[in-house]
Amino acid sequence: MTNKRPLLMTLAIAIGLTTNTFSQSLSSATIKEIDSLYTNWNTTKTPGCTIGIIRNDTLIYAKGYGMANLEYDIPNTPETIFEIASISKQFTAWSIILLAKEGKLHLDDDIHKYLPWFPDLKAKITIRNLLNHTSGIRDSWQLVAISGTRLDDVITQDQIVNILGKQQALNFMPGEQYLYSSSGYTMLAEIVKSVTGQTLRQFTDSAIFKPLGMSHTHFYDDYTEIEKNRSYSYASIDGTHFSNSILNYSTVGANGLFTNINDMSKWMMNFYNHKTGNQKDVDTLTKNVKLNSGEKLSYASGIVVNTYKGWRQYSHAGKVAGYQTYMTVFPDLKMGFFVFSNLQEFDPQWKAYAMADLFIHDRTEKKSEVPKELGDSLTGILKDTLAIQRFLGDYIGTSGLSLSFDLKGSKLYGHFYDQSTLMIRDSKNSFFAAAAPEQKFNFSIKANDTTVDVKTPDQMYHLNKYIEDTSQTDKTLKTYTGSYYCPELDCEYDMVLKDHHLLLTTAKYNSKLTFLNNDHLKNDYWWMGYLHMLRDRKKNITGFEVNSEGIMHLRFNKIE
Repeated sequence: MTNKRPLLMTLAIAIGLTTNTFSQSLSSATIKEIDSLYTNWNTTKTPGCTIGIIRNDTLIYAKGYGMANLEYDIPNTPETIFEIASISKQFTAWSIILLAKEGKLHLDDDIHKYLPWFPDLKAKITIRNLLNHTSGIRDSWQLVAISGTRLDDVITQDQIVNILGKQQALNFMPGEQYLYSSSGYTMLAEIVKSVTGQTLRQFTDSAIFKPLGMSHTHFYDDYTEIEKNRSYSYASIDGTHFSNSILNYSTVGANGLFTNINDMSKWMMNFYNHKTGNQKDVDTLTKNVKLNSGEKLSYASGIVVNTYKGWRQYSHAGKVAGYQTYMTVFPDLKMGFFVFSNLQEFDPQWKAYAMADLFIHDRTEKKSEVPKELGDSLTGILKDTLAIQRFLGDYIGTSGLSLSFDLKGSKLYGHFYDQSTLMIRDSKNSFFAAAAPEQKFNFSIKANDTTVDVKTPDQMYHLNKYIEDTSQTDKTLKTYTGSYYCPELDCEYDMVLKDHHLLLTTAKYNSKLTFLNNDHLKNDYWWMGYLHMLRDRKKNITGFEVNSEGIMHLRFNKIE
């Protein structure tokens, strides 16, 4: 029997979705609590976000806050289109799984079967390795940036494929480690094209979006295309003034999906109410990674699978330019929460779980909640700030991960590039990030060395506290100056001495280098944040290696 929605309700929904709010069956008290989470962005003077909550087969709440376009005073609504960044990956993964079900490929196939342009690096790399971020392939965005392209330049799919095709080494052998790398998902998009003869945009339109009725969703593969109802991307200057955060990409697979709250709700319901694929396909998508060692991780295929408050969840975050996005689905509860923002400094993950806390009870033995308001939370107040002083400062690891910690009043904050989070004390020397409680920070002091071990669900990082070494004389600094060439990327950087400081320069970049010691330098640009100087037996500098998160041991040779 067909369930026909009453005409008046249908009209009400149609009208509601053309405004900035839609709600169904929520109490006014609950709506008030949800809205209170977004008070700072519920203005006509700032960028903001759109949010959605699903339950069973219904989008029960959707609303926009702040502005989609500050120049023309256009507000965010549930119909506003956002680039959802790395949340795009799960759609690419789903495409691969659908093709595997049809027998057109196998997840354990060697990628060279479909991508003959990728170099032979003397290791079998499978499609599954690409899905799980265990391939060892260097990260494409970092390679593009290091090669000399600004990340706000026009970047195309062909450009990334060309750079990946020049790769000369892996970060590690496939399956040995997990290291998040967008390269794999660009390559998966190319595998879809190789197998079907269709672009990822064409394939997903017919195989995913049309069956789900996602009529305002597509992979944006042409940066010149006009997109109606699109939000613009912003970064904060001082909290009240904003700048454009430019996005000129024609890249798909790892990112590039344009959608809105109304359409995304249909995809999220598909995890438990299938209209494309079936439960077996969902099980394949959400099967956790196993490394060669047998260690099981939380990442699956374009999605993270773990628990929150004792409930199984599928989740993922996205970030590109000024777009910040987060989604989580609780399949056993048939509920989901998602937030799309067009402000670089916005934290959608914390907001999504703050909303979830209003609906989901904690069935774990140890009850814990995200602080209701990070800026005002009493949870983060430290009684012994004098003892915390020894943990403050800058830290860096051999993988290039860089963190810093400082006190604001009686609260400890951690800073990771342009992100900051309140730190909550777990024990004497241990803390967790308020915005991401699964991230643990354990400080240790031995003799004169202060370290912090950072544990995420899938990785462990060991970082050392450092103080800039300023002991080098100009005579010593001159031994570093010269030109350095990377054969893999066919690009060149100069180290120059200016005002007693060493600078790393190209036509587009100009960055001060910080000395940790004579052979280890820190660069302000995240994509090549840690340089290890190379020397011959006579201690003469012969080049340097870039070790920076998604890239390890990328060599530059000193040529003059």
